[in-house]
Amino acid sequence: MQFKPAVTVLVTAIALASLLSGCSKKEEAAPAPPPPQVGVVTLKTQAYTLTSELPGRTTAFRIAEVRPQVNGIILKRLFTEGGDVKAGQQLYQIDPAIYQATLDSAKATYESSNSLAGRYKQLINEQAVSRQEYDTAVGSAREAKAAVQTAEINLRYTKVYAPISGRIGRSLVTEGALVSNGQADAMATIQQLDPIYVDVIQSSAEMLKLRRELESGKLQKAGDNAAKVKLVLEDGSLYPVEGKLEFSEVSVDQTTGSVTLRAVFANPDHTLLPGMFVHARLQSGVAENAILVPQQGVTRDLKGTPTALVVNADNKVESRTLVANRTIGSDWLVEKGLSAGDRVITEGLQYVKPGAEVKVAEATNVNAANPAPNPATAPATDKAAGSKGE
Repeated sequence: MQFKPAVTVLVTAIALASLLSGCSKKEEAAPAPPPPQVGVVTLKTQAYTLTSELPGRTTAFRIAEVRPQVNGIILKRLFTEGGDVKAGQQLYQIDPAIYQATLDSAKATYESSNSLAGRYKQLINEQAVSRQEYDTAVGSAREAKAAVQTAEINLRYTKVYAPISGRIGRSLVTEGALVSNGQADAMATIQQLDPIYVDVIQSSAEMLKLRRELESGKLQKAGDNAAKVKLVLEDGSLYPVEGKLEFSEVSVDQTTGSVTLRAVFANPDHTLLPGMFVHARLQSGVAENAILVPQQGVTRDLKGTPTALVVNADNKVESRTLVANRTIGSDWLVEKGLSAGDRVITEGLQYVKPGAEVKVAEATNVNAANPAPNPATAPATDKAAGSKGE
């Protein structure tokens, strides 16, 4: 009877060991979980026309300040403020009374001097007058004729005409106001709005980069349409008429490090007004082998460097560091880090990490595999995305 407790303890230990062994076998027999499924986009190269969206402002094609050329009192204003005027249209009438009187006096003086010169011409042959008297009479007649012409010009200047066609602003003088030749203030200002200029700013660094890419062959010239420009208005709508690039400044602004490009647009409806803030889309060149990656597949690390997760041939996840400096619609234009045939994960990124084995399926969170956007509706805009990995 003394050995019963020992036997009981032994039996209990054996039973417990058997139970633990059974549990261990069950755990070893449990199957491994399946690899997570991710959605991928298979990249491919394609030709794409790169465009640069640059800020700018509209400027009148021509501006003319209307100023008086004679002194006098304004009798009438003959235009509607804010309306359109034609070149040669009368805008103001200055009191012509004094100038009409001056003209009449000059004409009378001329007639007298000319008559005297005519009589002296007949008398000089008879030696009734001296050559000097005759020459003096002729000179006086010519001076009187010039005085008549001056008086006619001054009388004509009492009618102030529009020097150019365009839209005239508010009048800065009213009836009864005294104006003078050479005054500092203009009477009104006319601006020609059709066509109209758009001045845009481009950084000299970006211009140099595009030039190097064209020279190295990374970009091809956009062809005959390279000089055409499209315009995005302040409300985001696209201006329906294409413009043409006129010229670029020959020097760089020292304060901003940029150059000014000028484009001209037809503006028959006067939709564009001087001073409006707009964005101009200029065709920079054609990338023959562009790699476009959906934005869903590009993330950033703690340093802000753009990265992407790629599924390799063994269905394992790899991390790639990218160089992507601009967006094109809903895609990133990748310069380095990815190539054609790479499978970029755009769906299920939160469930995987580099080195993990995954199950691959076509992504459903993009419209199409690596779609090619329309340059007219999805321009390439410069956005800094880091430069690591170069």
